[in-house]
Amino acid sequence: MVWRYLYQPRYGLLNYGLSRLGIAPIDWLGDPAWAMPAIILLAVWKNFGFNMIIFIAGLQNIPGHLYEAARIDGASGWQQFRHLTLPMLAPTFLFVAVITMIGYFQLFAEPYVMTQGGPSNRTLSVVLLMYQEGFRWWNMGYAAAVAFVLFAIILAATLVQLRLRRETP
Repeated sequence: MVWRYLYQPRYGLLNYGLSRLGIAPIDWLGDPAWAMPAIILLAVWKNFGFNMIIFIAGLQNIPGHLYEAARIDGASGWQQFRHLTLPMLAPTFLFVAVITMIGYFQLFAEPYVMTQGGPSNRTLSVVLLMYQEGFRWWNMGYAAAVAFVLFAIILAATLVQLRLRRETP
């Protein structure tokens, strides 16, 4: 709900900042061109903290003696990052990519609370479509079919990500 106030066309904080820069206010949630970018910004902001905690845990899992050995061998900070940190964080990157992808395919609360799928269905996510078909229009068969297709897409995308991870050196 706080984001609805940030995006408010007349008194929202984002439009206040734009007005200070001399830019006309934007109807973030009412303009079809801006509604989905506004929802995406909200979703990225919402998940950013969780992903950072996972990356911090991954960084803490890298043994310190590897960095010490790299320093003794004369590796610069950039070389340590490129040849030690990034490869050691590869499983963490995979986990965050899979979890984030699954979460974004299941995006429901943000478009439902902010726009109910509008304007012009520009923020209609797959899960919101499933909800509307099942509980607004009582097309339970259609909603079940959407759920099954969503499951198949998420499964396929996850398997592709896992396979790509196995193929990278």
